[in-house]
Amino acid sequence: MSFSWPGNPEVFSPACPGSSPGSLSGETYPLKERGHWGNKVEYFLATAGNIVGLGNLWRFPYLCYKNGGGAFLVPYLVFIVACGVPLFLLETTIGQYTQEGAVTCWRKMCPLAEGIGYGGQLILVYNSVTYVIILSWALFYLVFSFHSTLPWSTCDNYWNTANCVDVTITNHTNHSKGTAAATEFWERRVLNISGGIEEIGSIRWELLLCLLAVWVVCYFSIWKGVKSSGKVVYFTATFPYVMLLILLIRGVTLPGAGQGVEFYLLPEVSRLKDPQVWMEACSQIFFSYSLGVGTLTVLGSYNTRRNNCYKDSLLLCLLNSCTSVVAGFVVFSVLGFMAHEQGVPISQVAESGPGLAFIAYPQAVAMMPLSQFWAVCFFIMIILLGLDTHFVGMEGVMTSVSDIFPSVMRVAGRREISLLLFCLTAFFFQLIMITEGGMYIFQIFDYYACSGACILFVCVFESLAVGWIFGAERLCVAIKDMTGERVNPFFKICWLFLTPFVSMGSFIYSLVEYKPLRYNRFYVYPTWAYVIGWVMALSSILQIPGWALYKLSTTSGTLCQRLHHLCWPEPPDRSETQKRETMLPQTTEEARA
Repeated sequence: MSFSWPGNPEVFSPACPGSSPGSLSGETYPLKERGHWGNKVEYFLATAGNIVGLGNLWRFPYLCYKNGGGAFLVPYLVFIVACGVPLFLLETTIGQYTQEGAVTCWRKMCPLAEGIGYGGQLILVYNSVTYVIILSWALFYLVFSFHSTLPWSTCDNYWNTANCVDVTITNHTNHSKGTAAATEFWERRVLNISGGIEEIGSIRWELLLCLLAVWVVCYFSIWKGVKSSGKVVYFTATFPYVMLLILLIRGVTLPGAGQGVEFYLLPEVSRLKDPQVWMEACSQIFFSYSLGVGTLTVLGSYNTRRNNCYKDSLLLCLLNSCTSVVAGFVVFSVLGFMAHEQGVPISQVAESGPGLAFIAYPQAVAMMPLSQFWAVCFFIMIILLGLDTHFVGMEGVMTSVSDIFPSVMRVAGRREISLLLFCLTAFFFQLIMITEGGMYIFQIFDYYACSGACILFVCVFESLAVGWIFGAERLCVAIKDMTGERVNPFFKICWLFLTPFVSMGSFIYSLVEYKPLRYNRFYVYPTWAYVIGWVMALSSILQIPGWALYKLSTTSGTLCQRLHHLCWPEPPDRSETQKRETMLPQTTEEARA
């Protein structure tokens, strides 16, 4: 016996949210169809572009090196199995099952947990703010990569100091006494960084132009919804792999590449005793797989209801992790070459995050023949990796808002205007991040608002709500009905026990081991900056209990009746039995009857 689908016009009455006409000043407008992916390839590429991003390139390789090389793969694989793949499948299935965005999907599964959607979307907005800034930096570097001489390779520029070290001329075993030319270009030319967050300074007009260009590209990539973004991903999701392959071939043929690969993979088994290693592996999985923020739910909601989301999820998770491993070879073969040329240990040239993308790698490229070509390849790859992740995130936000207010957002032309307002608001807000003190504000956002702890908290309640309230068994039956394939029983164990337990343990550990943010390991932020950071972090975390309390207080009936209603959603205009059969899949025994 098959179950009916929530949101199906054959099941719901015309009064169902999302199917009624929009109105304004007494006029009625026809609502646009929500839409689906043009084909399976568009969904696969869009999701791949979303999950394969900058974290695969600059975070995973560094964590491998820092935490025991090949030994780091042990906790990494453990968290893939315990959290990564189960949550990826869970979020994708929720979207495909409900045909709704990251917020309204919970109204059809567990209205009490609607705050999970709001919390994830808020984190996604914070992520969008930081991602565009990174892309503007990369575009700035790309423009300068076409110069006859790479400006970060020499010390004869107006921004260089007397302590500048040109590592392309000769070995500098005592280079620590000076500052590398690439570092001075980053800090004194790109950022022109001030002495602290209190010194905001003026706007960097070149970065302003780069920021504007990135927003224009992002807007026109998704302004027509999946009709436009589904076509853009054919290029943005595939071309980075071409660049990655080119850089891989070049990297492994460089002198000293073997030393870098050895540092990358050499197992240091003793590091497995360090809880911090396991914590960093866990956070990498949650970031890399885009868990908790709702984009997987939104992308899955544009699938047809008979799409094999089970197989798709397994393949996409495999693609993501394999890309991370390959990116490690690309990065550390080049860093090995850099250490070989400078005559220093590789530990002195490897960094994570922006330091790797905008200091270490550009410096290494400057030492290669045809340095301009390799610089162009690298920064095109950075831009495309970040670009599709960002505009898919924007699509997630716009879809979720459209599903919350369908009568407003699905009228012809409204989406384009709303998206333009969103982009303009974010653009003007980001102006403070491209000032001379903007890097300090960027780090506050990145460290607190987009922190792994916030994502972990969201994922804990996501797995609890689906596993224990909606029902892990019902979710398995839903997947079976959609795909025709039985879910491995291990996933049910994960949704019920393993995933929430591991996520909660990691969340608690991240709070216990919390260390206040510092810039360049020595600049200490003022107290008010830390307060702002924690307010942003709590703004997403408190959405979950806040919306639960709001729902309970605004629902009629006794406390037991309210809990029953909020944990057992029912479609309109149906008898109680019909509603339950329509809204939820039956247990396995009932389905076989």
